[in-house]
Amino acid sequence: MKGYLLGASILAALCVSGSAGANPVKAVPYWASLSHAEARMRVGPSLDYPSNWVYRRRDLPVKVVQVLGLWRKVEDSTGAQGWMHVRLLSDAPTGIVTADIAPMRTSPSADARAVFRAQRGVVGRISSCSKGWCAFDVGGQKGFIRADDIWGATE
Repeated sequence: MKGYLLGASILAALCVSGSAGANPVKAVPYWASLSHAEARMRVGPSLDYPSNWVYRRRDLPVKVVQVLGLWRKVEDSTGAQGWMHVRLLSDAPTGIVTADIAPMRTSPSADARAVFRAQRGVVGRISSCSKGWCAFDVGGQKGFIRADDIWGATE
């Protein structure tokens, strides 16, 4: 009887832990960024599928739109979609400048002094966003940038 109860307890524990690992922690869509300097986007959720893009930019923001096991269907700032393995992604909030030139200011205000000017395509880390402004860090150069001037984890 003890063996039967022990076996049932182990089986119940495995079922509970197995179902928790199968469900995504976050509701889609959500923001992620590339955690490697080179990451392949594939046309399907497996290494057997060919790559449709090769990204060579760490911290590039992507939007996760679907989850399938260890694979994430992502969308980039141009609207391209494909699949990436979860190990290629990070939760670090980042953004890419979409404006031709985006001033980075000393405080979250259009009247604040501009300390840097970020060009289209510059990628930076976002620490917080509020009232249409985001704290933006590009390689240690920090400032506030209008949320409308970047694409990424601004929500």
